[in-house]
Amino acid sequence: MGRRWHAVAALCIAYIVAVAVAADDKVLPSGGTVAAAPAEARAMGKVASSGGTTYHHVWPPMKFGWRIMLGSFVGFIGAAFGSVGGVGGGGIFVPMFTLIMGFDPKSSTAMSKCMITGAAVSTVYCNLKLKHPTLDMPVIDYDLALLIQPMLMLGVSIGVICNVIFPDWLVTVLLIILFLFTSSKSFLKGVETWKKETLIKREAAAKQAQLSSAEILCTLPPIETKTPSDEAESIWKNIYWKEFAILAFVWVSFLGLQVAKNYMAICSTWYWVLSSLQIPVSVGVTMYQAVGLAQGKRVISSRANKQTNLKAHQLLVYCFFGITAGVLAGLLGVGGGTIMGPLFLELGIHPQVSSATATFSMMFSSSIAVVEYYLLNRFPVPYALFFTGVAFFAAIIGQRVARKVINLLGRASFIIFILSSLIFVSAISLGGVGIAKTSHKMARHEYMGFDNFCKYDA
Repeated sequence: MGRRWHAVAALCIAYIVAVAVAADDKVLPSGGTVAAAPAEARAMGKVASSGGTTYHHVWPPMKFGWRIMLGSFVGFIGAAFGSVGGVGGGGIFVPMFTLIMGFDPKSSTAMSKCMITGAAVSTVYCNLKLKHPTLDMPVIDYDLALLIQPMLMLGVSIGVICNVIFPDWLVTVLLIILFLFTSSKSFLKGVETWKKETLIKREAAAKQAQLSSAEILCTLPPIETKTPSDEAESIWKNIYWKEFAILAFVWVSFLGLQVAKNYMAICSTWYWVLSSLQIPVSVGVTMYQAVGLAQGKRVISSRANKQTNLKAHQLLVYCFFGITAGVLAGLLGVGGGTIMGPLFLELGIHPQVSSATATFSMMFSSSIAVVEYYLLNRFPVPYALFFTGVAFFAAIIGQRVARKVINLLGRASFIIFILSSLIFVSAISLGGVGIAKTSHKMARHEYMGFDNFCKYDA
């Protein structure tokens, strides 16, 4: 335990030093002014006119140097830990792109979604063959994902629009309040889970002590063989193909609508018609799943609560949190896991299942956000491909290490502590950047109101 926390502390110190060096090297970027990119870089981007203000995308040239190396290191650590906690890591990626790499805030948000998608894809690939730690079902709860994911994707579409409209100060206030609340709730849940695991370990030790006569060795092999059983015999039998196909249908529908919107003028009649068609797709699939859960035809098996039929108000709350998580994901450039993770834990979902299911849902929602940002020309493709690759491999390593740690310690509660820590770090880092940008704008008496989405031209 001590070594792990020392390692985490060392990584946090390294990140703080990196932020300090980068912040000292340049002025914080802010909407309304050209962000001072690294001295050797010239800003590459288009000017967006909205609400009488001028916004400059700052895309530094892709040159190998200490910024690329340090950004890759911080991104690697963020993706590895984010994949374990099921939060994506956007709270680390956005400040990294803004302060270390020199991107403007809105482009940093878009780049962050690219990394979250890369990490989510590799994490889902690792989880597809895994089984639930204690039940005979996949580690991904497909019924829970089918209830949450369509609303999550609808929320992402709304969040991307809000990302263009909302002023920085409002985003910062919402972010700090939300993240501090969810991180504290997750931490308390982690402490509760840790105590339960300790109690279970003590009870198991007491039973072994009572049976320490002749045949105790015969009872040891089943305890030891429980760890490898988390991997299914066949990946094809471990996937619920019907639910997976429905989720893929939602993703393809949203993708088609986003591509079609790209050929329409922003705020034209057809633009809003195509945008509104996302509502019946997401609401229809969610209602299909909700009715099945309410009637008892479907069950969220991974819940600790034995109640089979979910009440209507419970389903509405879950859908509300799903769409809220999506809005925040699109608005802030973070993974929806910052909301879904604590929510799933409150439902009594096992930490490993909570992380796997949240990441599975994020894979669909974040990839849609990437498509939207690409159509809005919000990030440079070479940079996006490079850092998406970094996140992809970092997530694979993070998953492998996490499984070994869980098997070694016999505790899954450390996943909850990673989740809580990442959300708290996100609140400090993103909140700090937002406060600095707001102060910079106030000092220059710049416009700090809502922007006009219809006048936005990426």
